[in-house]
Amino acid sequence: MLVTACCRLTPALRGPRAPSAVAGRYLLAPGVRSFADRSDKAEEPRTFHPALLQFLVCPLSKKPLRYEASTNELINEELGIAYPIIDGIPNMIPQAARTIHQNKKQEETEQH
Repeated sequence: MLVTACCRLTPALRGPRAPSAVAGRYLLAPGVRSFADRSDKAEEPRTFHPALLQFLVCPLSKKPLRYEASTNELINEELGIAYPIIDGIPNMIPQAARTIHQNKKQEETEQH
């Protein structure tokens, strides 16, 4: 019995093998296409789903964010910063955020 177990483990210890086509289909999560299934045509740009706002908060202030569709950003009004959304994925890194209060002040002074 020990010999048969060793014979089964030996191929597994030699290194990774490429999964068969059938096994490869079942290794992917539901709804995820493999690279082989993707066509060469361009895919639609991913959009942000506003339902995510109930889970997302600003990493700095831990306050809720507002989605601004015109600029495709998540806005923290309290701190005056906007996080960009790239391919439907919010970039919540504070260094990637831009300030928005200075831009509003500049617009107000230009209008007067």
